[in-house]
Amino acid sequence: MVTESDRLAFRAQICPPLPTMSDAASLLSSRKSDHLDLAISGDVGFRRTNLLEEITLVHCALPELSWDSIDMESTLVGVQVRTPLLIAAMTGGNNRAGQVNLQLAEVAERGGYAIGLGSQRAMIESGKLDREKGKSYQLRSIAPSVPIFGNLGVVQAQSSPTELVEEMVQFVGANALCLHMNPAQEMIQPEGDRDFRGCLAAIGRLARELSVPVIVKETGCGISRSLAEQLVQQGVQHIDIAGAGGTSWVGVETRRTHGSQQKSGELFWDWGLPTAASLLQVKECSFQTVVASGGIKNGLDAARAIALGAHGVAIARPVLQALDSEGIDGAYGYLKQVEKDLRTALLLTGCANLEALRRAPRLLGSQLQAWTQV
Repeated sequence: MVTESDRLAFRAQICPPLPTMSDAASLLSSRKSDHLDLAISGDVGFRRTNLLEEITLVHCALPELSWDSIDMESTLVGVQVRTPLLIAAMTGGNNRAGQVNLQLAEVAERGGYAIGLGSQRAMIESGKLDREKGKSYQLRSIAPSVPIFGNLGVVQAQSSPTELVEEMVQFVGANALCLHMNPAQEMIQPEGDRDFRGCLAAIGRLARELSVPVIVKETGCGISRSLAEQLVQQGVQHIDIAGAGGTSWVGVETRRTHGSQQKSGELFWDWGLPTAASLLQVKECSFQTVVASGGIKNGLDAARAIALGAHGVAIARPVLQALDSEGIDGAYGYLKQVEKDLRTALLLTGCANLEALRRAPRLLGSQLQAWTQV
């Protein structure tokens, strides 16, 4: 027989008391360090592919092109950039993360790459702007000429007034604000959010009211056609599909937990739409900017994503790993290699620019083709 004390004990186990504000701040900082460690060296990759290998680009044996004259420029959220490559959002909120961000900003400025900030939740956790924590996100002095994209979770956006979010954006000098969706990660994270009601309306509110464009992004599980259509109805013009196939943030949280949560994490580790499938799903929704991310490691991956309609290609974990192992020069060299190989793919398909690549013929494998029927 289950007694009342048994029920209370069980409830305390699955619904622990909310931490105090100081505890919450400490927990957030610790979580960010855990995420950095796991992203750099943990076994947290998807166990299936992003399906980009199912895209075959058609070879042009006699391109009427000069490799040096190929135009790599793109437009992201209304800003013209030298290359479609982005350094994707990764971290922020503590001193260690601040140092990583400053190094990545130096790479971005040197290469002319747009850069995304990690979640800025720490800046507004108390309901007002925390300028001290905000310092780890301030990159403008290091990267004055490249686009910087702010970042906030949709749950925090839902509970934050526009004025506070605007203040956060202006504090870091962001060109746009990414609103990230990560329900799969949150469900496995021991201290994660569980209530996502009102988030779609909050996205629409901020898309209308902020002084900078809003980019709606996933964090590794992809965006479906049906959600893309809802986002269009809310006035969203820019998305980052962040598909499955790269870093599994469910996997990251699985490595941080134990017991039943760990079992759930193992079950949902590979959850989501593969990156290539998500690109196909959103292709007809007429977004001004589509950024592809999720397991993109090289220039051929980038070319395949662009051929499916992407305007930009974001890379996270490989850049962070190169930075950790070889410093700023290593991270910069890695991205230059990606850029070089993307240019080569353009030449080998006879495409003088990215728009031509988006119109170029390509063959889809059977798994990817199946996603066109969903």
